[in-house]
Amino acid sequence: MKMLKAVSFVLGAVALGAAAMSASAADITAGKALVEKGGCVACHGKDLNAPISPDYPKLAGQHPDYLYHALASYQISGNPLVGRTNAIMAGQVNSNPAVTDKHGKPRPFTRAELKDIAAYIGSLKGDLVLKK
Repeated sequence: MKMLKAVSFVLGAVALGAAAMSASAADITAGKALVEKGGCVACHGKDLNAPISPDYPKLAGQHPDYLYHALASYQISGNPLVGRTNAIMAGQVNSNPAVTDKHGKPRPFTRAELKDIAAYIGSLKGDLVLKK
C-alpha cells in the first residue's frame, strides 16, 4: 500500500510539473512579433545572424535559456553584480514599443515576453556551432 501511495504521489508530481511547464511555455509567434516591433535587426542584422558590426553578437540559434537570462540581466544593468552593462540593450529591454503605460510611455518587457523573444531567436537557424 505504501508503494502504491508513493507511485501515485510521484505520478501526480510529474503531471503537475508537466502542466506547469506547458502553462509557462514560451510563444515563438509572440516572440517573433516582439522582435519585429523592437527592431532587433537594426543591430543584429538579417535573421539576427548578420550583425552590422563585429562588436554585436549573432543571436540566431543561440540557446533560449541563455538569451532569456541575458535579456533579463540587461533590465537590471545598474547592478554590476547581477546585471549587464550595455546602454543600448538596457534601453531596448526596458522599452517595449508594443505596449505603453497610462502616460503613453513604453513599458519594460515582462519576463514572459523575454521568454517569448528568447524562444523565437533560439528557433532561428544560425551559424553557432556546439562543440562536443
